[in-house]
Amino acid sequence: MSHVLELWIDSLPRMLAALVEVTVPLSLISFAIALALAVAVALLRLYSPAPLKLLAWAYVQVFRGTPLVVQLFIVFFGLPNLGVSLPAFTAAVITLALNTGAYASEAVRASILSIPRGQFEAAQTLNLSRSTTFRKVVAPQAVRIVLPPLANDFIDLVKGTSLVFAITLIDLFQVGRQVAATTYEPLIMYTLVALIYLALVSLLSLGQNVLEKKVSAHVRAG
Repeated sequence: MSHVLELWIDSLPRMLAALVEVTVPLSLISFAIALALAVAVALLRLYSPAPLKLLAWAYVQVFRGTPLVVQLFIVFFGLPNLGVSLPAFTAAVITLALNTGAYASEAVRASILSIPRGQFEAAQTLNLSRSTTFRKVVAPQAVRIVLPPLANDFIDLVKGTSLVFAITLIDLFQVGRQVAATTYEPLIMYTLVALIYLALVSLLSLGQNVLEKKVSAHVRAG
């Protein structure tokens, strides 16, 4: 047991450094882009002309229907064949954002569709424009509905960052792999990696619960 603790204590600073320097910013930047993309794609699928609807649908199908690691390889290793070479971090952000945006767009679209049709009709009788209807009537209700699935998408994204080692990024998981290779203790080191991810996801889940309660309280108060 003392040997395990010694290895964990020695390795923890490097792992936490990779968590702070790579995993966390990669997750936050990717999700911010994914969220904006999700809203845009959801609105295109609901309200745009047929060609744009088809394009948005195709995007969702491609990124939901192929593995994330394959997408990472295409962006980082494949695009240079077309003359587009991206730094590993940029390639990871783009891929994670596109992948998560595809999943999140379905959650956003479903939340909008869940709003009763009668509320749209009532807004029309008040001569509200489509944009005003969306901002004042649809969005406040849709946010409360979409929050849990979006939080789950963010948690999945955080765990998905463990794949970026495949395109040379030194993230939390890659540090664990490096330490395991030098110490010849894969079980001990990968267990530590798992515990760090578990702690991070538990904190995110706690934050999700708090945020959901605040949003629900705001809606009830309104």
